[in-house]
Amino acid sequence: EFAKLDTKFKVVVYDYGVKKNILRMLVDRGCDLTVVNAQTPVADVLAMNPDGVFLSNGPGDPEPCDYAIDSIQTLLEKNMPIFGICLGHQLLALASGAKTEKMKFGHHGANHPVQDLETKQVMITSQNHGFAVAEDDMPSTLEVTHRSLFDNSIQGVKVLDKPAFSFQGHPEASPGPHDVSGLFDTFIQEMKK
Repeated sequence: EFAKLDTKFKVVVYDYGVKKNILRMLVDRGCDLTVVNAQTPVADVLAMNPDGVFLSNGPGDPEPCDYAIDSIQTLLEKNMPIFGICLGHQLLALASGAKTEKMKFGHHGANHPVQDLETKQVMITSQNHGFAVAEDDMPSTLEVTHRSLFDNSIQGVKVLDKPAFSFQGHPEASPGPHDVSGLFDTFIQEMKK
């Protein structure tokens, strides 16, 4: 499946606190990465002419990150393939008109079961977040794709009619559950289109 490793997808990574193993999962799939800081103007990112944009993980409350939300809205308007993880997931949801909320009990730890609502497959994820995408006022442009089996909180969304999707959990560095790696393959497929 990865025979065409020489195919290089130019991916810009917005770094909100990215982990090395996440970058490695992109490189392993033939992505040529340019990591930019969180406040990099979207015009600079578009000038790099990327095939896709990755929104990384990072700490804290996503709502004050106006600069990031504005940039993501511009990328969505341009139909740029976008994949967000953890904080990047929450920012994509906010940019799409959803809200986030502080969780009563945050998710911290390695064995969080999350269900893919389409395939019904359960993946075991590592999580570290105190905020979640809120159920209320979910815009019609967003579809929930994954839910926590602990508390039914939203764990993944996709933007309808746009090549953009996101996931709350972290892919694990080896050894451990690699179930989340399929989402990276989905991102590659979106960039091939």
